[in-house]
Parts: sequence; C-alpha cells; structure tokens
Amino acid sequence: MTSRTILLDHRPQGQPTAETFRFISSDVAQPGEGEVLLKTLYVSVDPYMRGRMNEGKSYVPPFEVGQPISGGAVAQVVESRNEQLPVGTVVVGNLAWSEYQVAPAKGLQAVPRDAAPLSYYLGLLGMPGLTAYFGLLDICQPKAGETVVVSGAAGAVGSVVGQLARLHGARVVGTAGSAEKVAYLKDELGFDEAINYKTDDVAAALAQACPDGVDCYFDNVGGAVTDAVYDLLNKHARIALCGQISSYNATEAPVGPRPEPKLLKTSTLLKGFIVGDYYKRWPEGTRALTQWLQQGQLKFEETVTEGFEQIPQAFLGLFSGENTGKAVVKVADPE
Repeated sequence: MTSRTILLDHRPQGQPTAETFRFISSDVAQPGEGEVLLKTLYVSVDPYMRGRMNEGKSYVPPFEVGQPISGGAVAQVVESRNEQLPVGTVVVGNLAWSEYQVAPAKGLQAVPRDAAPLSYYLGLLGMPGLTAYFGLLDICQPKAGETVVVSGAAGAVGSVVGQLARLHGARVVGTAGSAEKVAYLKDELGFDEAINYKTDDVAAALAQACPDGVDCYFDNVGGAVTDAVYDLLNKHARIALCGQISSYNATEAPVGPRPEPKLLKTSTLLKGFIVGDYYKRWPEGTRALTQWLQQGQLKFEETVTEGFEQIPQAFLGLFSGENTGKAVVKVADPE
C-alpha cells in the first residue's frame, strides 16, 4: 500500500504559498505491537500551524523541514495490533498529513460515530470548541448582562465563544471580515451586534455597539481590533488571549499602542492560554458541548474542502478569510 504525505518544503518568510508544501508518495509500514494502521477521513487546518512553520521556541515544537506536517485529524482503524482499538474504530488525534499511516494507539481517542458528524471532533467537539469553552468560561467568566466582544467571531473558535456567552446571558458583539459573515453572526448565531473590520471604522463601530463598555474580550486576532477594544474596557474586565492571527505572517514585530496603562487603570485581567493547559478537563468540556449541541443550543458551521491534494490550499485560505466556522478537509469516507 502506498500513501501520499505532505511535507514542509521550507520555512516561509511572510505568507506561505503552495510551494511551502511538498507531496511525496511512499509505502506504508505494517503496524507493530500496540500500533494501528489508520485511513485518514478528515484533516483539520488551523491558524496555529503557521507558527509551527517558524524556527524557534514556542508552546509546541516547530515542524521540521522535509518532514510531514501534522495536526488534528479523524481517522479509521484499518489494521490493529491493539485490543482497545479494533478494526473499524474511528479515532481523533494529532496525525501526519498523510492518507494512510501507522500510529501508536496510546495517543488516539476513539469517538462515537452517531453522536455528531465525525468532522465535528475537529471543531465544536474538538480543539476549537474546547478552546472556546475554557477560554471563555474559565478566564472571562461572563455574567448575565455583561458585554462580551469576540474578534474573529465567525471562525471555528469565535463562533462558539459568542454562542456560549449568549447562553450565559451576556450581550455579545463580534468582529468579522465580510458582510456575509456579519449577517451569519447576527441572523444565525444570535450575536447582538457584529462589525465588519474591513469596511467599518472599527473604533467608532465598537464604541457604538458597546455603549456600556466591554467586560470580557476574547481575542483571536490582535492588531487594530484589539487596540480599539482596549479603549472601551470596564473596571475589572477580563481578556482571554487566544490568538493573534493578524500578525502570524508578519516579517517584523508589529508596533502599536502600549496596552499596559489601559489594563492598569481598569484593573483588567489579561491571560494568555493554550487549550492544552486544560487537558485534564477536556472530558468535562466535551460533555458540556455535546449536551448543548444535542439540545439545539449550539450551532456549528464548517467549511469543508474535498480531496487530500487540497489540504495546502485550505490552510492558505485561513489567512484570506475564506472559511466560515471550522475549516476541514474531507479525505475519505468511513467504511
């Protein structure tokens, strides 16, 4: 059996391109004791992967040049040498961008096939949903009647954050990058207000949308949107620092207003976090998100691209705002 795999060809400077990736075909090994042979069903493409293409220390090791790129994936066991994961089991884990691969069973989690669409385990019921759950509820702790602002609100994380804030009685304002996404946030997800950061005067629009100031800010974007939010912070505001996608492709360190005086005078809590910080509590988050989904209290949008060869393009599309909700690539159907 042969399998296609996608490697990191070189470290990009600025925006990655199709040439950043290299496809190879190779024979697939047989699984050893405690291992399984997997067929990839869905691959997740996520903004954090851009940081792993750079050299240097971070919260996860960088991808190695000439080696497979890896990330969240849903796969099916086609051969097994582990009794906990028999043939046919669907699993989620951190896997290579490869059509077939051998992996240790220890790092995989079996998921039910009937609780939700399988791709949801890369989105609402996976890393993005858990990021929203813990970042909002543990750090921001929104209270009924407070104002919550979410940047990147139409993305996989932001769309869940806004809905969870609404479930907890907060007033929710989101920013997004197109008229269609603004309409989606207000008409489909129930956001109280939404702002198009590409066409609106963000500072003026936020001030109008948040007449009572901002109590909680879930920051997925950074940059000018965050600068505008900081001017509206209320006393004892809370900020969950989740992502800074506006600067991921920057070749020089961005220069902006220094936020410390604003944080100081409002006694604001600013906490950066990684969802892995909450690893021991993931079952709690998954249970809660599954329950809200099954009760019809959460909606989830996906942008699904078909075909293994389209993975790089789906990844690149994250930085031009092509996705609404979670971006995933469908590689194969389960058996």
